[in-house]
Amino acid sequence: MPTDPLPFFVYGTLRTGGSNHAVHLAGRCADVRPAVLDGAALHEGPGFPYAVPDAAPGRRIVGELITVRPGAYGPALAALDRLEDCRSDGTGEYVRERLAVRTADGGTADAWVYLAGPAVAAHLRAHPALIPSGDWMHR
Repeated sequence: MPTDPLPFFVYGTLRTGGSNHAVHLAGRCADVRPAVLDGAALHEGPGFPYAVPDAAPGRRIVGELITVRPGAYGPALAALDRLEDCRSDGTGEYVRERLAVRTADGGTADAWVYLAGPAVAAHLRAHPALIPSGDWMHR
């Protein structure tokens, strides 16, 4: 599983103020900026959201681009992979993919994004639980 030191695009409980941000990212962040992931839909899960690739026009997810301090990067990556049940064989609840996100200043940046794993994504495509706003904090 790749481990390039990219920022993380977070869209749910890992966002600033979220319960998992406090546990896994607070005090480790060098920079936090608003960002958007285009081409994906946000779905409601049991207490947390799932990002699912979706090419429908206008589909996007609102979140934050979080850059972790270099000395804290390895432990943060390992903690987030565990939290998201991200497995090296791609069978976990989430998969981590390198994707481009739009930043608030109009630029783009590559980031790690945790997407719904194959089984979860298939279930959500068959039984959508779409959050139309694409924003977990304003659903």
